[in-house]
Parts: sequence; C-alpha cells; structure tokens
Amino acid sequence: HSAIDGFTRLAYTEALEDERTVTTIGFFCRARAFFAAHGITVDRVVTDNGNNYRAVDFTAKVVSLGGRHHRIRPYTPRHNGKVERYNRLMVDEVLYARPYSSETARREALAVWVNHYNYHRPHTSCGDAPPASLAPARVNNVMTSYT
Repeated sequence: HSAIDGFTRLAYTEALEDERTVTTIGFFCRARAFFAAHGITVDRVVTDNGNNYRAVDFTAKVVSLGGRHHRIRPYTPRHNGKVERYNRLMVDEVLYARPYSSETARREALAVWVNHYNYHRPHTSCGDAPPASLAPARVNNVMTSYT
C-alpha cells in the first residue's frame, strides 16, 4: 500500500498482508498521521477501483476525516500517475533489484528505501530536492540522544 502527496511527492508505504477494506482503512489512518506530522493536510484521496477502495466503509472513513474520495476511471492508471510512477521506482530500485533471503529482509530494505526516497533522493519535480524538503513541517527523525 502506498500514498503520495501530490505537491511534495512525499510517500508513505507499508507492506501489508492483504487488501481488505479494514486493512486499507488502517493504512489510510496511519498515512494521514504521517502526512500530518509533515504539516500536510489530506483533503482529497485519489484511488484506483480496487474492491477495498470501492467499499462504502473506506469512503465513509475518508469523508469522516474531512476528505473527499475520488476514484480514477477504470483501466486508466495514467490518471493516478504519481503513485504509479512511485510504484515502478519501488519495484525497480528495491523490491526486484536483488534476491532477498526472506520477506522480512525485503520489508526492511523497503523501509530503508522509502526513507531514502523521502529525505535524501533528489527529484526533478521538486527542483532536485528530496520530497521532505518541500513539506510545510520539517520532521527530524534523529533520536534526541543522538550525538
């Protein structure tokens, strides 16, 4: 599951076991909290037409949190191009870039890559800066005991 902010290109990704509606709602709530920590308000959610996104409960959750839910036209992934491009990068640069000894190792590599993508990897759409540099709130993820 992945969510991308359309302006900053800041990404939130979780490797989850399934695509059930309840799982998707949990993911959305965690993604929303992640974006809020970066000063980004989620007011519009654009998704494909998967069963989990077509569910009334998912749309109700988005609306209850002050957002609007917009589903792209069926079979037109280009309408959701930012997240599709992100998914392609994720596949090419981490998921299938090398063999992993376990799913746990693959998930750990994914977490490292997402952190790199958000905080260190330059993006031409962001003026060759990482997405986090455009976020309204600067998040410092270094532990306070770090010296």
